[in-house]
Amino acid sequence: MTSRYLATVVIALFSIALLQGCSKEMIGGAAVGAAGVGAAYEYQNKKQMDRLEEDFKAGRITKEEYLKRKEDIKNGSIIY
Repeated sequence: MTSRYLATVVIALFSIALLQGCSKEMIGGAAVGAAGVGAAYEYQNKKQMDRLEEDFKAGRITKEEYLKRKEDIKNGSIIY
């Protein structure tokens, strides 16, 4: 998953809100849902980064593999 995927989810949620007549409850629910999806996605990135660092420190992966995978995680994350 990438930030493009996250943006697509957010746009889809807001589009659904517009199709629902723009009720305040739906927009609020969509915003909360989008925030929840974003938080879960970033939490998963954090877990992947922690696991990656653990593997590198334990010698299970090379420095090149570590840097490549770290860059992949950074590309798909808003925080990193």
